[in-house]
Amino acid sequence: MARKRDPEAPGRLARAISLRTLLLVFTGGLLLALLLVAFMTSYSHFRSYVLEQLSGQARDGATAVGLSLSNAIDGSDAVAAGSLIDAVYDSGRYLEVMYLDHQGTVIAGRRRSLDGADVPGWFRAVVRLPLPQATAEVVRGWRRLGTVQVTADPQPAYRDLWRITSGLVVTVLLIGGGGLVALFYLLTRALRPLSALEAQARAIGDRDFRRHVTVRSTRELNQVTVAMNQMADDLARLFEGQGRLIQHLRRVSNEDPVTGLASRAAFEQRLKTEVDAQESAGPGVLMLICLRSFAGFNESQGRAQGDRLLLRVAGTLTGFLGRHAGGFAGRQAGAEFAVFLPGALAADAEVWGRSLVEELDGLYTDMASPADVAVHAGLAHTDRAASARELLAAADDALRQAQAAGPSGCRFANGAHGHHHNPEAWRAILEDAVAGERVALWLQPMTAPDGRTSLFEAVSSRLQVPDGPLRASVFVPMAERFGLIEAIDRCVVSRALARLAARPGDRLAVSISGASVASDTFRQTLLLMLEQAGEPARRLWIGITEQAVHHHRPPVGLMVRALGELRVPVLVDRFGVGGVPFSYLRNLPFQALRIDPSFVHGLDQHDDNRFYLESVVAIARSRGILVFAGGVETASEYAAVRKLGLDGAMGYHLGRPYPADH
Repeated sequence: MARKRDPEAPGRLARAISLRTLLLVFTGGLLLALLLVAFMTSYSHFRSYVLEQLSGQARDGATAVGLSLSNAIDGSDAVAAGSLIDAVYDSGRYLEVMYLDHQGTVIAGRRRSLDGADVPGWFRAVVRLPLPQATAEVVRGWRRLGTVQVTADPQPAYRDLWRITSGLVVTVLLIGGGGLVALFYLLTRALRPLSALEAQARAIGDRDFRRHVTVRSTRELNQVTVAMNQMADDLARLFEGQGRLIQHLRRVSNEDPVTGLASRAAFEQRLKTEVDAQESAGPGVLMLICLRSFAGFNESQGRAQGDRLLLRVAGTLTGFLGRHAGGFAGRQAGAEFAVFLPGALAADAEVWGRSLVEELDGLYTDMASPADVAVHAGLAHTDRAASARELLAAADDALRQAQAAGPSGCRFANGAHGHHHNPEAWRAILEDAVAGERVALWLQPMTAPDGRTSLFEAVSSRLQVPDGPLRASVFVPMAERFGLIEAIDRCVVSRALARLAARPGDRLAVSISGASVASDTFRQTLLLMLEQAGEPARRLWIGITEQAVHHHRPPVGLMVRALGELRVPVLVDRFGVGGVPFSYLRNLPFQALRIDPSFVHGLDQHDDNRFYLESVVAIARSRGILVFAGGVETASEYAAVRKLGLDGAMGYHLGRPYPADH
């Protein structure tokens, strides 16, 4: 199985404290603790100083009053004593000045409350300065007249303490706040590379090695960023080299080294999938094309010129296939080529075959002049053969007939064109079916490696026409030819979204044709449909064929990135037949690959395909991409698929297609 990510990991990482926050809390807490200790120490010292001042003030007042009553004024005279005490009290420095006799009776005195202190009440309650009180004896000679009690007024001390405390608090806040701001700025600046490194690490985890860290900070962090950038570059080169190696091996195994077309074995393998496989079999025409007297051309012109001729013929065939969606070609042997056109009508194929033979004949004649050369072709329709082997034999017989006729030309097997509709009839049938939205969905399960769990169900479409339901392999080539495929794809996606909305537990996969992918209008419509669908859209896999990726890279890139923003999963369909480098897997956020059935057909007996798929699985896993297989028709093929460790498989062996309405 491909590597699974812990779904709770992002949440745990998000809840974890950041390094900057940790350093800020620790260092800021330490700074605040130091400021608080300094504040408390300063406050304590000043409070002690104020209390000492109050105590001294009370003692001085008591001593002064006692001496005055003992020496300057007759302490036994209550009126004179009262006048002295009033004068002292009115100075405002004391809360209480009392003159008591030996029995504690007040001879004279004044007192007032502390309510008038010009500080907040809560501050007095917190500070709670004790009231310093001092006493002095009043004597006349050797006779004791009484006692003077003086209590200092703490209001000035409260005011001074309030002023000093307020100043200390403001100072602490300013220093602490400024220190925290400076600390935050310094930490942000010093740790700025860490955010870039974190983003780079996430990109590497997503197999994107293009992100580099350019932010600079401390020497140690600079060394880390240089090492991370080097590692990203090394990994990028490693995966790119691995992809090129696998692609090279695929070409060696499946491509003709001279022309770049499919090798004979690869062509026949894919032809078997198109004709024999129950899942994808449909109508089509096979062409076998042969250049007469090529051996003589090689002898007279040299092998290099012969290779040049073959390469130009391959270019002509490639251009021909570019006008016929889904077609593929291969080199059989020497100067013999094979072309298969899925969904082609026999009458059309004969016209196309003659045109192609004429084009190749002109090319061959120009290069071989003045030698007498010719180009022959034999055509056979799938309705004349029960298997790929019989189809090849029928086309070969037709080729021999064309060669026996002499000059360049082509022959159709048995001279029969079948009983298919002509192009105008096809157009009318398709337009009527699209207008009436007579598109039926058929589903086939994609099974997990345990053989029981369904990962999702692949959607295929069938048109309801008067002659009976038409499979996609029959009508899709004609729909693309007449420009009706976008309407069919829209209908299929709409039906799939409606089913997902009605069945919250289902997951579906819909493949979009290359013509629809290339259309800006279709892309915008599709994205709008998915956005409006909401949650059900995130349970719909969108499949894009590898050939569409190859031929329509810019629109595919726009679509895949837009689907990623909507969190709609995207898979590469029919992977392996596009013959394109794997670099698009690095640049586009695909979530899965679905291996083309031609690589799965007879997999248990095909060592080259097994090695290729092993390599593909290794590359896909390294990039976090799932790998599915299509076209599993036998138990031995399924056993080979499971041994390779693919993430899922589908085919008649695992589950037959069934109507979505049942």
